[in-house]
Order: sequence, then structure tokens, then C-alpha cells
Amino acid sequence: MKPKLPRGLTEVLRPPTWPGTVERPAPPSRIGLDYDTAWARSAPARVARAVIIDNVTRPIVHLLTAPEVEGLEHLEPLTGPVIFAGNHSSHLDTALVLSSLPARFRHKCVVAAAADYFFDRRWKAALWAFSLGSIPVERNRVNRKSADLAAELLADGWSLVIFPEGGRTPDGWAQEFRGGAAYLAKRCGVPVVPFHLQGVRAVLAKGKSQLRPGKVSVRFGDALHPLGPTHGSHREEDARRFGARIEQAVSVLADEAETDWWSARRRAAGGETPPLRGPEVAAWRRAWELPDSARTDLPRRRVGPRRSW
Repeated sequence: MKPKLPRGLTEVLRPPTWPGTVERPAPPSRIGLDYDTAWARSAPARVARAVIIDNVTRPIVHLLTAPEVEGLEHLEPLTGPVIFAGNHSSHLDTALVLSSLPARFRHKCVVAAAADYFFDRRWKAALWAFSLGSIPVERNRVNRKSADLAAELLADGWSLVIFPEGGRTPDGWAQEFRGGAAYLAKRCGVPVVPFHLQGVRAVLAKGKSQLRPGKVSVRFGDALHPLGPTHGSHREEDARRFGARIEQAVSVLADEAETDWWSARRRAAGGETPPLRGPEVAAWRRAWELPDSARTDLPRRRVGPRRSW
């Protein structure tokens, strides 16, 4: 038989009540920016992810896209963590970039993913944190919490893949680059390697669910560092100007993908590189000017070796 407590002691031990006139605080969130991804960087998770990326993700990506990877020589002299920043047109972009990176970067790399899209459900957050090493970030601005996490990982030797547009292109042309990559590079003292993905939108565009296999290209550029004071100025390059220079570097890679190395460099030297965001004209003109590699209404090229008859 359970002993009865004295009435006074019962009143003391009773759970407290919340005043009816005071608003209750929201319970702590476990998704979005608050999702803890540390478990996905544990040794067992890293080993499992490496096995999946090397033996599942890469073969599937190569089967669908037969990627042509250019510019890997720019990564050879880099020894520390790197921020990889480039254009964004498809959900395949992340897997394609990771599949194209050398193993020393691929196996110690995290991906900045939109907290409101990839981390809005616990099952989605766990899936992307495990399969791609994703971390939640605020896509519309530099958030202190996500920036601190990214900076901590960069300091710990992790590289970062980030899409400065904040989301996939809605019409095939790039959107304005936000300042997260430039800010983190300046804060952490790490280089930014620009990259450009060509042809991925035609394989799987935003709003589409059907895959259309075809050839794509991945181009990496020279590593960029924030400029220090020059003899003409005592001020360092700020994040805004550095971010614009990152976008310009991706524009040059896009020009090279559509033409050739020499023509793209000649236009870059003359300040005539076509803008990555496309012409500032009416929507129908923008669609008309879109390169064939970014269009979704054209037949896709054959993937794989041709038959010999």
C-alpha cells in the first residue's frame, strides 16, 4: 500500500502551473536551423557515406550524365579546407559536384543546404545530413548560427560546397549571388574555388520529376582569395566585392563551357564576359537567349559510347 504524504508536503511537490495571463514560450525546435548534424560527421557515418557516394551515387550520376570534368589541376596545390561555390540549377547539382571532387575533398566535405527546404522534417533532415553531409543554412541572409557552424567546420578541416544563389534557377539563368561564401572565406581565411555546371538543368530542372539523361560538364576554376590592401588603397576587399568577384569567376567558366578557353579568357580580359544572370529584358527574350545546354525543350544528347555498325 502506497503511503500517503502529509498534505503540506503534497502541495510543495505538486507540479507548478503556468499563469493563464502569461504566454507560453514555443517548445525548442529540433528541425530547420536547430537540427543537430554532429552525428552525421561521426566516424561510422563518414565511412558509410563514403561507401554510398563512391559505390552508389557516383555510378548513378555517371550513368545519367556522363560528366566531363575540367579544371581539377586547380585543386592539386590546395592542401587545406576549401569553399566550393558555383551555379545552381538542379537537385542533381550537389551529387554531381561531390562525385567530381577528388577523394581527399569528397570524403571530408559538408554541403550548405536550405534549412527551410531540406531540414523542415526530421526524416528529411536525417536523410540529407547522412547521405550528403548537409548542414542547415539560412538561404536569404547570413545567419549567425549557421555561419558559426560552417566556420567551426572549416576550422576543423572540413571543406564546404555552397550555392550562393540560395536556390535553383527558375528560368535557366543564374540568380544574384548572396554573400555567404565570401563572408566565410574572409572570416576563416580559406580560398574559394568557383565551379560551373553546364547541362544539368536539361537533365532535371526545377519543378520537373522526369529525368532526361544527357551529357553535362563540371568546370573548376582557380582558387580565389580576398584581396588585401594595395598601394593605391589601405582597405581590404570587403565581402560584397569579393562575392561579386566570385560570381564573375563563375561567369567566365560558363562562357568557357559555351565557347572555348581562349575566347572566354579574351572576353574576360576585355571585361566583355556575358553576365551569368542573363540579359535584363522581358521574360520571353530571356528564354530566347538561353543557351541550348540550359534549355529543357530540346532533345537530349546520347549518353555513353556510340554503337559501331
